[in-house]
Amino acid sequence: MSEIRFDGRVAIVTGSGVGLGRSHALGLAARGASVVINDLGAGTDGTGASSEAARAVVAEIRQSGGRAIVSGADVTDPAQVQAMVDEAVAEFGHVDILVNNAGILRDKTFAKMSLADFQKVVDVHLMGSVNCTHALWRHMIEREYGRIVFTTSGSGLYGNFGQSNYGAAKAAMLGLMNVLAQEGGRKNIRVNMLAPTAATRMTEDLLPPETLELLRPETITPGLLALVAEDAPSRMIMGAGAGCFTETKIYETAGVALQGDDLSPEGVMANMARIRDPQGQEEMPGAFNQTRKYARMAAKARGLPAPWEDL
Repeated sequence: MSEIRFDGRVAIVTGSGVGLGRSHALGLAARGASVVINDLGAGTDGTGASSEAARAVVAEIRQSGGRAIVSGADVTDPAQVQAMVDEAVAEFGHVDILVNNAGILRDKTFAKMSLADFQKVVDVHLMGSVNCTHALWRHMIEREYGRIVFTTSGSGLYGNFGQSNYGAAKAAMLGLMNVLAQEGGRKNIRVNMLAPTAATRMTEDLLPPETLELLRPETITPGLLALVAEDAPSRMIMGAGAGCFTETKIYETAGVALQGDDLSPEGVMANMARIRDPQGQEEMPGAFNQTRKYARMAAKARGLPAPWEDL
């Protein structure tokens, strides 16, 4: 098994002053990467700002012989993000890796949540990731190399009470990853998602101490490093926590083709068990693959020549 190294690579890690981001940044630096430590220094709810934690991470990397610079850019501000990218290119010559990790929490049930709190969480998690990725996209296309990770969450993939804003933002990253993995593939840009369960400031009040010890950020970072390596996969949703790693996939069932009187709400309800039957389910590589599937099914049910017979 060959060692994974990042010598000559440059990474931007957002939200890397503490927790998971710090662990990811240190992991990249330890294996040779130059790292931009980006952290607004806000509280878990997004209020306040301080560069102290980010500067401490930079100092730690430099003391170990690595290269790092600090950025206090607010990921929700496109101008600040572009300035961060420009500074990274000026300092290191290029950027190869982007880890979108910055995030906040403003948990409340949907009935009690203000739209301002919903918007703020979406702005940081989703639009913050969009801003950073967009600022680097042309640079990566021109260099024909890029490794991008979006930090999603089980709250978005599976749901979690009281986190409608956070879950919505994290789930939206799936659509972004799917499209960018397709658009960037021909230029050697690989795009993945990491769904971590970690002991961080966001979870320290939710889990008992013995569980928090198992879920240290350092147990997750190896997965992140694999997702941004030279031989990284693309369009993968990796679950990670406590040294455990999984892949989450979205499948579509074989389904049914209805016609005549069955093509009605009553017909759909009557066939619900068949519609939801997991036997024969498959992963869809793209949206138009689904369109072709439905056209083939409908044609077959009606005794018509099957379109796209070769697919």
